[in-house]
Amino acid sequence: MTHTTTVTAGDREITVRRDLDIPMRDGVTLVADAYHAPDDKPRPALIALSPYGKELQALALTMPPQRRPSPMWDGCIEAGDIARVVDEGYVHVIGDLRGSGGSEGEHVGNYNAGGVSLGQDAYDVIEWVAAQPWCDGNVGMIGISYYGSMQVLAAAERPPHLKAIFVSGGHYDFYETTYHGGVMWFMPRAAREGRGGDSGWAFTDRITSRMLTCVDEAEVKARVAERLADPDVAAWPNLVHTLHYPKHHEAWFDIITNDLDGDWYEERNPITLAPNIDIPVWLQIDQGRGWTMDGTIELFQTLRSQNKRLSIGSYPPMQSRPWVEEHDKMFRWYDKWLKGIDNGVDREPAVEVFVEGSRRVVTAAQWPPKPVKHRELYLRPRRRLSFEPEIFGPAAAAPDGFFQAPLTVTDKVEILSWSTEPFTEPAEMIGTGAFHLFAVIDQDDTNFILRLWDAAPGGARQLLTTAYLKASQRELDPSLSEYGSPVHPHTRKVPVTPGVIEEYVLRVYPFAATILPGHRVVAELSCDEPLTDEHNSLLPPDAFHLPVGRPVTHTIYRDALHPSRLVLPFTA
Repeated sequence: MTHTTTVTAGDREITVRRDLDIPMRDGVTLVADAYHAPDDKPRPALIALSPYGKELQALALTMPPQRRPSPMWDGCIEAGDIARVVDEGYVHVIGDLRGSGGSEGEHVGNYNAGGVSLGQDAYDVIEWVAAQPWCDGNVGMIGISYYGSMQVLAAAERPPHLKAIFVSGGHYDFYETTYHGGVMWFMPRAAREGRGGDSGWAFTDRITSRMLTCVDEAEVKARVAERLADPDVAAWPNLVHTLHYPKHHEAWFDIITNDLDGDWYEERNPITLAPNIDIPVWLQIDQGRGWTMDGTIELFQTLRSQNKRLSIGSYPPMQSRPWVEEHDKMFRWYDKWLKGIDNGVDREPAVEVFVEGSRRVVTAAQWPPKPVKHRELYLRPRRRLSFEPEIFGPAAAAPDGFFQAPLTVTDKVEILSWSTEPFTEPAEMIGTGAFHLFAVIDQDDTNFILRLWDAAPGGARQLLTTAYLKASQRELDPSLSEYGSPVHPHTRKVPVTPGVIEEYVLRVYPFAATILPGHRVVAELSCDEPLTDEHNSLLPPDAFHLPVGRPVTHTIYRDALHPSRLVLPFTA
């Protein structure tokens, strides 16, 4: 039942309309809370929708923003700074998606709610809010990560009163959110196992596995058996448990049993819907998690909106929770498109990129913001990276190698590294790259994980970018791949023939950095990744990738016949 209360934030009072009942076109009712200034003046509304629970978002009024590695950082408090939204003259509406929190209905799988698209429900919420006496009919949306993805799904439905969106840190291609180069990423597990302990999704008993609901029982059993036969999966207790007992882990079960890209993911891919969006869109992402940068850039390129912006911010990748960053940009955007204030934001360059190292912001009308010439850095003997290729063959330039035992029997992650000499002049790189690796393994599969670092003279280092590839998913899409920008379809597995030299081409995720004089570029190669280091400690718990579950010997060739190399986007 709807009721109105007053809360105090600092020295201000905020009116809260709690448990608003919002009817959907099929008769299901969603609930939301609306925060606004004490008077009844109609204002533009900013809507936040997710399955994370509107009560959790209210902590933004009482909890100071936390940054990783703070143990109080909770990735689900993402709806924005409520007090500031109200101070800026907007109504902040925070709702629970179908099947979550106080809302009715059932949630099936990811980006799907009981057979109703989340975009359709968002449409109905937006139009209902626009008709309320406390809203002036102008609606935008707010929130990071899942909330950002919801904005794209909503805008693609073209609700008449949605005037603009500002998307920070969204996830788009859902396969690429959960499998990087075919290697499973564990971070989605944290949100999708909320009923197992952490905040996560605000579900109790109204979430259903799409696989168990929509796929024939015999095929589900075959998928489960196939995944359990994968040594990587079989060596990880949580995955074994989920495959045997999907109840309370339904969405994670769906991810585990769909380890290849295709229709199952594409029908949930907001980028597929992006051509339908015709309102102003501002996309914002920070550096450090390359796959989210990759998806954000792809979305920007796909949008047909006449007014679209792309902002790439600085490292580190994880913003505060409660989320408070980027509000300055957001309110300039909404002041223009929801309030009609001519603040010039629509006449600024479409693209702005923070360049690490030089700590400059580069602006342009397009991505990449500068002309790029791809240059090679070759892997050389004695762990060197060089702009000059190796002149000797494998007999003289003997290969490197490493043996990785499963983490069930060791706690050591083996890492090979190669380093440039100190740079003597600044070198700027902006864009996407590639890692061409000639290697032999003694199994039919492994992971290849590349991490590229900027190493300062005193020993400090900062991650530049990463690349991942499951060896059995090494196939390239020739219609989309370019030199320095490989694209893998990830639609099938081709087992590796042990003992045979293969060329693997990893996609190096986009980044922007200037290597300063005295600094080195360091490339690290492994098949697992450290559970914690300078970079991973800044990410949420469990934000690492599924380790290899079989013992694998890797032999890395880098000679005149096998030119293993980085192909990096140096600006002209």
